[in-house]
Amino acid sequence: MFMLTSGIILLAGSLLSPNPGLIFWTAITFVIVLLILKKIAWGPILTALEEREKGIQSSIDRAHKAKDESEAILRKNKELLAKADAESDRIIREGKDFAEKLRADISQKAQAEAQKMITSAKEEIEQEKRRALDVLRNEVADLAVRGAEKIIRTTLDADIQKRIVDSMIKDISTNRN
Repeated sequence: MFMLTSGIILLAGSLLSPNPGLIFWTAITFVIVLLILKKIAWGPILTALEEREKGIQSSIDRAHKAKDESEAILRKNKELLAKADAESDRIIREGKDFAEKLRADISQKAQAEAQKMITSAKEEIEQEKRRALDVLRNEVADLAVRGAEKIIRTTLDADIQKRIVDSMIKDISTNRN
């Protein structure tokens, strides 16, 4: 039955007043549908849910495994990088040590070579000095012999001796030039 009060339709038997017959048939229908679903659909639904759960769990396990592997690879890479850094530091240190030794060796060889050259130059100077002195001695001896020769050939008066000495001095000065 319908009742109209100020534009609102009221249905007789509202939801607040339960009808026992309707409740009974609704419950029976619900149980029947539930039994049918249990027989026909519940198994496949549960199977699909279990498969989905297994798939999700498998994906989670694979993700955990991949994460563990990536962490292991990251640790290994960090170790390799640390080893490479240590190796490069060692190589640089060895290179610096080698360069320092090489520099010291080259410096020592250069000093030894310079000392050898100085010694050789001193020896050459000494030899040239001895040769010059020998040449000078020979010249002086020759001049003395010539002077004595001239003195012996001429008479020994003072004017002649003076001319002989002047002549010898001239000879010495012309021979040196």
